[in-house]
Amino acid sequence: MTAERGASKRTREAYDRDLGDLAAFLDDKAVDAASRDDLRRYIDHLHKADMAPRTAARRLSCLRQFYKFLYAEGLRGDDPTATLESPRLGRPLPKFLSEDETQRLILAAHDGEGAERARAAALVEVLYATGLRVSELVSLPLAAMRGKGVIIVRGKGDKERMVPVGDAARAAVEDYLPFREQFIPARLKASPWLFPSHGRAGHLGRTAFNVMLKNIAARAGIPLARVSPHVLRHSFATHLLANGADLRSLQEMLGHADISTTQIYTHVLDERMKRLVADNHPLAKIKL
Repeated sequence: MTAERGASKRTREAYDRDLGDLAAFLDDKAVDAASRDDLRRYIDHLHKADMAPRTAARRLSCLRQFYKFLYAEGLRGDDPTATLESPRLGRPLPKFLSEDETQRLILAAHDGEGAERARAAALVEVLYATGLRVSELVSLPLAAMRGKGVIIVRGKGDKERMVPVGDAARAAVEDYLPFREQFIPARLKASPWLFPSHGRAGHLGRTAFNVMLKNIAARAGIPLARVSPHVLRHSFATHLLANGADLRSLQEMLGHADISTTQIYTHVLDERMKRLVADNHPLAKIKL
């Protein structure tokens, strides 16, 4: 997974937990020797434990990749997952903020003065302008913003992509840069990160940014449960599509390997259109 797929540490740890859960279920039987019936019993066990279908599907995805690897490497003569059925998933629509709510969030991020305010404003502006994943945002190198109009992002699978950056986001970063050195640990003379911090990674962490965003949402008067870094990424995508962006360009900017992942946002627009008709068309209010 590390060498061939470029999987992140977080992904590897999740797969390790999933295989560990199977090992505990099999008890004294080795995981690499599990039969198709063993795996069917394990899937039934997950179902009886009322595990969410999405979590069960992720577990099964892990098993499929593991046993396909064993088969491809000649470590066993069959793939016991070949005939296992995946649990059926309902595809939830992504949560997003309205354009008005997003503007309120941005204004709240800019409210105040000093280093913390400048950093918060830069983070929120860049996130909404680019739709980056939170891990991509907090680990942006300082050099990323030196290009004209675009940044180069290293995303999932260690793949690079170019994402346009608007003037508002670039201006917010320029305002923040004079304060940047205040966030570099005293033990270091310099930092390669755009958003350095005292944490082990050397840059701002995902959790710290999420807490920061919740505080901004509170100042903007937006319910905290409705705001997260990923919700802002969804808002970026939804607002672009609503204002005429094409799906293929959006796929490139979001870094989706498969356009079917990007197509979920069209369902959001479909739901909005249905509500618009139901709320505003004169015939929609007539009961026959």
